[in-house]
Amino acid sequence: MGIFDRLATLLKSNINDLISRAEDPEKMLDQIVVDMRNQLARAKQQVAQAIADEKRLKDQAEAELKAAQDWEHKAMLAIKEGRDDLAKQALVRQQEHMAHGEQLHATWVQHQAETEKLKNSLRDLNDKIEEAKRKKNLLLARQRRAQAQARISETMSSMSEKSAFEAFARMEEKIGNNERMLAASTEIDEEFSGDRLAHDFKRLEKTAGSASADQQLLALKQKMGLLGSGSPAAPKAIGAGEEIADAHIEEQK
Repeated sequence: MGIFDRLATLLKSNINDLISRAEDPEKMLDQIVVDMRNQLARAKQQVAQAIADEKRLKDQAEAELKAAQDWEHKAMLAIKEGRDDLAKQALVRQQEHMAHGEQLHATWVQHQAETEKLKNSLRDLNDKIEEAKRKKNLLLARQRRAQAQARISETMSSMSEKSAFEAFARMEEKIGNNERMLAASTEIDEEFSGDRLAHDFKRLEKTAGSASADQQLLALKQKMGLLGSGSPAAPKAIGAGEEIADAHIEEQK
């Protein structure tokens, strides 16, 4: 598994853990950014180590090639001095360093290409972290909007149940029933308690008052000329007149 594969796995694991136990979205996002920056710091250290290894390979390759050149010069010196035996040994040593140097150079070229890929991946990761930091405020704004919308929906749902309004209507109906029961109780008390003769006279007074109103109405119509000469006489008081007449008949008897 490569450096950035391990880094991606660590980030994904940390983020999933934070999301699963998140209570405060703002703290969660801050922690995610902190973790990403920490992982980026570790990745930078690993990339720096890879670059150091690449430079070491380059130095070793150059050192082997230089050693090969040195042994070649020694072989040339031995030839000049008539020491072909030393020249042959120097050439053997020169070939060994040349072969080793070429291998190191090939490894260095390959390692350099891999190091460049790591650098590019590191730049991409850094850019993504910076983008995540910029998006954090946007995500928080969306979270706050979602929370506000949830509160509005909850309020609307509770209002749609009409529990408060229904309770108010029930209370109003209960008060009305109490008022009607009180009026009925008062009517019963007045009807079936106290002095019965006094009650009878109260009803008689109400009836007399109604008859007086009828007489006043007829007198007003006559004054306005709405009644002719043959108009019926004003009705006598209901109840009161009848009782007086009955009393007069009783006296004559």
